[in-house]
Amino acid sequence: MRLSRRSLLATTTAALAATAATPAAARDGAEGVPGSGRAAPASGRRGLRTGFEQLAADGYAALDGERVGVVTNPTGVTRDVRHIVDVMHADDRVDLTAVFGPEHGFRGTAQAGGSEGRHDDPATGLPVYDTYLKSGRPLADVFTASGVDTVVFDIQDVGARFYTYIWTLYDCMEAARLADKRFVVLDRPNPVSGRAALGPVLHPEFATFVGRQPIAQAHGMTVAELARLFNAEFLTEPVRLETVRMAGWRRSDFHDASGLPWVPPSPNMPTPETALVYAGTCLFEGTNLSEGRGTTRPFELLGAEGIDGRWAAEANGLGLAGVRLREAYFAPTFSKFQGRTVGGVQLHVHDREAFDPVRTGVGLLVSAKRAWSGFAWRPDHWIDRLTGSERVRTMIDAGADTDEVVAGWREELAAFRRTRREYLLYR
Repeated sequence: MRLSRRSLLATTTAALAATAATPAAARDGAEGVPGSGRAAPASGRRGLRTGFEQLAADGYAALDGERVGVVTNPTGVTRDVRHIVDVMHADDRVDLTAVFGPEHGFRGTAQAGGSEGRHDDPATGLPVYDTYLKSGRPLADVFTASGVDTVVFDIQDVGARFYTYIWTLYDCMEAARLADKRFVVLDRPNPVSGRAALGPVLHPEFATFVGRQPIAQAHGMTVAELARLFNAEFLTEPVRLETVRMAGWRRSDFHDASGLPWVPPSPNMPTPETALVYAGTCLFEGTNLSEGRGTTRPFELLGAEGIDGRWAAEANGLGLAGVRLREAYFAPTFSKFQGRTVGGVQLHVHDREAFDPVRTGVGLLVSAKRAWSGFAWRPDHWIDRLTGSERVRTMIDAGADTDEVVAGWREELAAFRRTRREYLLYR
């Protein structure tokens, strides 16, 4: 990773709102995080306020005199579940002129791999531009055509490298730089906490939209922290970046500590419990097993035709921390095995502090291959894109156990954790 431009952060990134410095344990070293100040009172637990709430409380001063466009989706809501676009559109203090929709769309009507296209929003009349699968100069041209001066980003992430909204963030930052636009990130909590970075780090030759740059599979950061990292480490040149920090968030917090409503960030992320396991069980997208799409428990239910209780027994025998595996049977309504009954497991996380989603995902892959003779990788080796290299696949194929696979990424993860510390905003 390039470290030479870290000094630029002082001028390219402005923390527009201070947050209370609340000590909390951090597994991989969040000590020395800069910043302290009073947390303004709010209705959430411990007075948490999102970046948008901080922005609004300041009378939108950071956007004064600017034509504003917002990159957002259904998660961009206030704690009383009004969408921030609707709120800002009704406020004369903001000149909101455009909306930019990511994968699944601004209002969230599209399934995985889809978007809403260019249209005018029926509720506000604002033009909505489609960012999905656009990057570089074509996306910069969208920002230019919209006529905005400042691009604002407010989307709820779930903490996994292959969840595409953080790469929408990255692509929009790069495009804003090319279009000479200012870029403002409104921060939200990482719902699975920000205690630790876990799992393998992407190797650059495996970069796709499910991983543009070398970060850990579970990054343990907020979107504002990621924006700071992207700006200093990965963008060709830094964008004019400003971040609006939260007040009252601690790295040890899970979603239920926030007092915020859960709005599914995508159709198959229905609950915070889904997000908790997703960084590990999404790896089953790279296999011939169902990852639970088409059920009410996507990524918590895994299975295939021909699997029986032997998989649950094998998986439980691994002693995976914080989780129990229940023998389960289900019939997906769409996606793999649509309309057919399959056997497999359901994850039941009983100790989320001890639970490691990435190690669990690897353990489930190892045990599935041992317990079911029909196990196979997707022919396109999509698993390599998800894990960030061919190492996990080839080690499992060679008979490696869970500990051996996890040990394979130890050094690269340690290097990422050292880099990550430079950009953390909260204790």
